[in-house]
Amino acid sequence: MPKPHRVVLDRVSGYADEAAAFMRRRRHERRPFARVYWGDGRAVEYPADSDAGEVMFAAAGRLIDVAQEREAE
Repeated sequence: MPKPHRVVLDRVSGYADEAAAFMRRRRHERRPFARVYWGDGRAVEYPADSDAGEVMFAAAGRLIDVAQEREAE
C-alpha cells in the first residue's frame, strides 16, 4: 500500500501535468485577432490574416507608436 503523502503528491502531479498540457495546446492553437465592441454590446472578431484584421493591426501599431512618442516627450 502506498504511503498517504505519495498518493496526494501523485494526484497533484497529475493535475499539474494536465494543466501544462492544456496550456501547450492552447498556446499552439492561439492566433492573433482583433476584437471590436459595438455600442450595443455585441462584439466581432477579425483574424490577423483577414483584410479587416490587417488594417486593425496596422492602426493599433500606429497608436502604440504615438503613445511611445508622447511618453518620450
